[in-house]
Amino acid sequence: MPVLDNFSKYISIDLGTANTLIYVSGKGVVLNEPSVIAINEKSKKVIAVGHEAKAMIGRTPPNVRVVRPIHDGVIADFDVTHQMLEKFIKKVYKNRGFVRPKVVVCIPCGVTEVERRAVREATIQAGAREAVIIEEPMAAAIGSGIMTSEAEGNLVIDIGGGTTEVALISLGGIVVFQSVRVAGDAMDEAIVNSFKLEYNLAIGDTTAEQVKMQIGSAIEDEEFDKKSLDVRGRDLIFGLPKTVNITAKEVRKMLNPIINEIIDAIRYALERTPPELAADLMERGLLLSGGGALLHGMDRKISQVTGMSVNVPESPLTVVAIGAGKYLDYISKKK
Repeated sequence: MPVLDNFSKYISIDLGTANTLIYVSGKGVVLNEPSVIAINEKSKKVIAVGHEAKAMIGRTPPNVRVVRPIHDGVIADFDVTHQMLEKFIKKVYKNRGFVRPKVVVCIPCGVTEVERRAVREATIQAGAREAVIIEEPMAAAIGSGIMTSEAEGNLVIDIGGGTTEVALISLGGIVVFQSVRVAGDAMDEAIVNSFKLEYNLAIGDTTAEQVKMQIGSAIEDEEFDKKSLDVRGRDLIFGLPKTVNITAKEVRKMLNPIINEIIDAIRYALERTPPELAADLMERGLLLSGGGALLHGMDRKISQVTGMSVNVPESPLTVVAIGAGKYLDYISKKK
């Protein structure tokens, strides 16, 4: 991990349900870790954050609690969130003394004013001297190189861990948006529930995520559908370890209800798009970012339904953090 010098006092944070990314201008993304923290219940001390904490899920003794403090894109546990952020910021500034950076934090479009304030306060308590808020779709657009200040329509679809954000951007603002708390985590949950109902197999969220990433898909694909995976879990009838071989076609059926909800959100945003901007979208296409962009065939599925081209940035997982960093550079230069 790159260690920052004392002049790197401006950072951006993509505080996601699944992962937290920290970006520094000129250095890129210097931290990309799961939004997970492990705490000793007796001493109340933080044991681990990020990758180390995620590896503890389902494996801890009773006195250790592993927490994902961000649910559906918003803070579910304020105290734990600022502890996690504090640890992440210290990782970035390792061995460089006490630094209070100015921070841009990304949030979903659909958050309430209370939720927005909670993010800002948690960031300040974590060690930031100032916290600036930006909506995730706007950051994704900036990070993808879109000139958001122009009088042209751009539709951004950001499928994260907890939320799917669909936003129409023009003249530096969000004209229309639709935010639904259905995204990557809901896909994992659908896989867990399907294994219980169809195979009498209990699997954890981590296993479900691996199934999604390895053989999950959004569209019929004859070659891809032939792929299969051995999934290990606990037999719900006999209580013993059990292995089930499952195909990509079967996983797609599990994911279809979630994918359809995401498609409905996109349709709803398009239905409210002014005619002039709709014409721009037909010409320019749509932008797909976030972890959901990596699901096999997701871009083609959206293109089939909307009749428009779908563009995926080179790094859909980091584009929001990068865009927030560029935004911070812009507002810093204006002062």
